[in-house]
Amino acid sequence: MLRRRLLRSRQRRYSSSAATVPLSAPTFAVFGANTGVGKTLVSAGLAAALLSSSSPSVSAVSYLKPLQTGYPADSDARFVFARTPALLRGRASSSSPRATRLVASCRTLFPSPAVGAEAAPLHERQQNVVAYGGDGAEEETKVLSCRTAYAWREPVSPHLAAEREGMAVGDDEVRGCVEQWLLEEDEGEGGKVWKVLETAGGVASPGASGALQCDLYRPFRLPAILVGDGRLGGISSTLSAYETLLLRGYDVSAVILEDRGLSNDKFLLSFLRNRVHVLGLPQIPEDPLDDLTDWFSESSSVFNVLKDALQSFYLNRIERLNSMQRKSKDLLWWPFTQHNLVPQDSVTVIDSRCGENFSAYKIKDNKMMLVPQFDACASWWTQGPDSNLQIELARDMGYAAARYGHVMFPENVHEPALHSAEVLLGGVGKGWASRVYYSDNGSTAIEIALKMAFRKFSLDHGILADSEKSIKKERNIQLKVLALNGSYHGDTLGAMEAQAPSAYTSFLQQPWYSGRGLFLDPPTVYIKSEMYNLSLPQSMPHDPQTSGDTCFSSQAEVFCKSRDKSSAADLYFSYINQQLSEFSLSSNSEYLAALIIEPVIQGAGGMLMIDPLFQRILVNECKSRKIPVIFDEVFTGFWRLGVESASELLGCSPDIACYAKLMTGGIIPLAATLASEEVFESFRSDSKLTALLHGHSYTAHPMGCAAALKAIQWYRDPSTNLNIDANHMKLKELWDNALVKQLSSLPNVKRVVSIGTLCAIELKAEGSDAGYASLYASSLVQQLRREDDIYVRPLGNVIYLMCGPCTPRDSCSRQLLKVHRRLCDFNRVQ
Repeated sequence: MLRRRLLRSRQRRYSSSAATVPLSAPTFAVFGANTGVGKTLVSAGLAAALLSSSSPSVSAVSYLKPLQTGYPADSDARFVFARTPALLRGRASSSSPRATRLVASCRTLFPSPAVGAEAAPLHERQQNVVAYGGDGAEEETKVLSCRTAYAWREPVSPHLAAEREGMAVGDDEVRGCVEQWLLEEDEGEGGKVWKVLETAGGVASPGASGALQCDLYRPFRLPAILVGDGRLGGISSTLSAYETLLLRGYDVSAVILEDRGLSNDKFLLSFLRNRVHVLGLPQIPEDPLDDLTDWFSESSSVFNVLKDALQSFYLNRIERLNSMQRKSKDLLWWPFTQHNLVPQDSVTVIDSRCGENFSAYKIKDNKMMLVPQFDACASWWTQGPDSNLQIELARDMGYAAARYGHVMFPENVHEPALHSAEVLLGGVGKGWASRVYYSDNGSTAIEIALKMAFRKFSLDHGILADSEKSIKKERNIQLKVLALNGSYHGDTLGAMEAQAPSAYTSFLQQPWYSGRGLFLDPPTVYIKSEMYNLSLPQSMPHDPQTSGDTCFSSQAEVFCKSRDKSSAADLYFSYINQQLSEFSLSSNSEYLAALIIEPVIQGAGGMLMIDPLFQRILVNECKSRKIPVIFDEVFTGFWRLGVESASELLGCSPDIACYAKLMTGGIIPLAATLASEEVFESFRSDSKLTALLHGHSYTAHPMGCAAALKAIQWYRDPSTNLNIDANHMKLKELWDNALVKQLSSLPNVKRVVSIGTLCAIELKAEGSDAGYASLYASSLVQQLRREDDIYVRPLGNVIYLMCGPCTPRDSCSRQLLKVHRRLCDFNRVQ
C-alpha cells in the first residue's frame, strides 16, 4: 500500500519544508555518531523491548529505513525483521499470562536496477508469524512492519551509490516517502503503534542527493535517539553529532552507546549534565559468526530503560503541547491583540518552524498531529529564509555567539559589524549612502533617522545655536516632519509623532501624541477588475478630463518614468507645492525639517500602494528645498517589493534610510540607519555634545550582524536564491498573475495589491466593518488557519499573503489558490 501511495505522490510536488507528523504514535529517528556504531542493533533491541509481552500497551512497531546501500547483502530492515521475532521467542515472559502472536513483515519498495533480478524475491513482502509470551488462554496479536524505501547495491554513501547506479532520488521524494509512512495507520489490536526511522551513516552523512542526513529529515523534526560511539575518539564524534542535531533544532531524547571499557557513556553523562539520558550497552562481539543472541539478552535491561525513557519523553511532550493554549491565555500579553476576542482553542501552538512553514500542533478528528502551516504573515514581515538559509543563519549566529558573546560598540570594531556595513553600503545604500548606524529595531532606526535629519536641516538652514544667547531662541523652534496619511513608522514615542493620526496613535494608545507634522493625502494604485487603477484623494482637486490616465494595463506602466511628463505629474507638483507654501505661511517658528515616507507600500496602514510618481515628485521637491529625505524601508527593504531597495522602483534616492526585519532573515532583531556623508558631516565637531547621542547596549551585536551578512548575501545570489532574475537583479514574479486578476474581479473584493513578496486583498466592507478594528474577515481567517493551513493575520478587512524572497513560486500559487477558493465561497457571517 505504501508503494502505491508513493507512486501516486510522485505526480505531485512535495514541499521540502513542509511535513505532517502524527503524534498519536510515538515516533523516533535513530541517528548515528558515525557509521558502524550499531544503529540497527539499537533499532532491533528497541523493537523487541516494545513488542515484548510485558509491554501490553504497544500493539505494533513500524520500522523504516529510507536509504540503504550494500543491498541486498546488507539490509537493516531485514535484520530487524529477522532478529526481533527471535529475540521475543527467547524472552518468554513469566510475568504475563497472555500468549502473543507476532505478525512480522519486510519489504523493499524501490531497489536500484543494479541490484539485479536474482534479488527480486527479497524485494517482495516477506512475512513471518511467531508466538511467544505466556501460555494462558488469552492471546494478543502484535505487528512488526519493516521496510526499506530506496536501496542500492554498492556499499558506499547513498549519494555515490545513486550516482554510480543511475538511480537518483531527490530529497522531496525521500521526504514524501517518510511522510506517507508517518501517515499510515498500522494495524494492531488496540494499544499504541510506535514508529522508528533509522538514518544512514552518521548525523552529517550525505543522503542520496548529497543533503546531509540531519538536514534531509529536518522538516519532520522527529525526536532523535543518538547512537554514540564507544570507541577511542568516540566522545568527540558523539558530542559533535549531538551538537549538530541541536543546531538544527532537533530534540535528542536519548544517547545510547556500547561500553568498550573506556567509560565514554559516563563522561558523556557528566558533560551533558543530565540534560539527556545516556545509556551504556555491553560491548558488541566482533566475531562475525556470533548471532548476537547472548548480547541482546545481556542488553535487554538497557533497552527496557531506553523504552521507558522514550515513553516518558513522548508523554511529557504531549502534555506540554496540550497545555500551551491554556497557559498562554493565563500568562501572556500579546501585542496588537484584544484577548477577549481570542478563544483558547484558536491559539496557534507552534512547535517549530522550517523554512516558510510553522509546524503547528493541532487535534484533527481526535488525532494529535503537527501540521505544516504556511506563514502568510512572514512572521510579522521579518522572515526571508528557506530551510537551507535557516540552517546557515543558525550556524553563523552560533559561531558569532561563541566567538564574541557580546562586545560594546562605541570606538570599537568587529568583523561582523564591518562586513555587514560593507554589504549594506554596496547594496541598498549603493550610490548615495556612506555610513551605517546600527540599532536594535525598526522603530529605533526611525528615531535615529529623525535626529539625523533634524540636525542636517538645522545646519543647512542656519537655526543651530552658536552661542548661549541663541539657546532660548532654539527652544521656540518646532521641527516637524512632512509625511503621508496612512503612514506608520513604529511604536516608540518619537516615531509615532512622525506619523499621521490613526488607531495606533489615538488617546487610548498614546495620550502624549500630537502629530508633529504636515500629513499629505497620497494617491493610491490598486488592481480591480484586472486593471491597475489610480485613485486620487478628495483633497487633491482635479478635473477628470485633464488629470490624465487613471487606468493602466500593467504594473510596468505604473512605474514607467515617462509618466514624469504627464498631466498627473503636473497635478501632483501643484498639490505638493500648494501644501508646502500654505504650511510655510502659517508659522514663523515651525519648519518641515524632514520628509519621511514608506516607499511604494504603506504596510500597517492597510497595504496601500502609493503612486510612485507622487512619491518621486515629493522627494525631488523636498530635495530642492533642502529638506532631508528619509525612506522607511523597515518593511519594504531587502526584496520585499521584488527589488533589494524600493528606491529602485521610485527612481530616486534618500538622504537617510532605515532597514530591519528581512535584514537578518528575521532570525534576530537588528536595524540599520544608513546616511549620506553630508548627513554624517553635520554631526562632526570637536565637542562630544554635537555627536549623535543615541544607542543601546546591544548596538551592532555580533550575532545580528553575522545574520545580516549571511541573509543579505543569500538573497541576492542567484545560486542560493532561485527566484532572482540575474539579468535584471529583481525577483521573478511570485504570485500567479492570472489568479491575481481573477481575485481582483470577485464581487466581494474591493482592491488587490500584488508586488514582490506581497499579495494583499481588501474585502468590500462598509462602516464599522471597514478599517483596522474590523472583524469582518474573522470567519475567513479561521477557515484559512484551520482548514487550509495558512496562517493569516488581517489588517481589519485587509487580508494578505506574504512570502520570503526565496519562497518557491509554486508554493505561493498554492496558497493563493486556497484564498481564491475561500473568497469565492465567502459570505458575511454575523
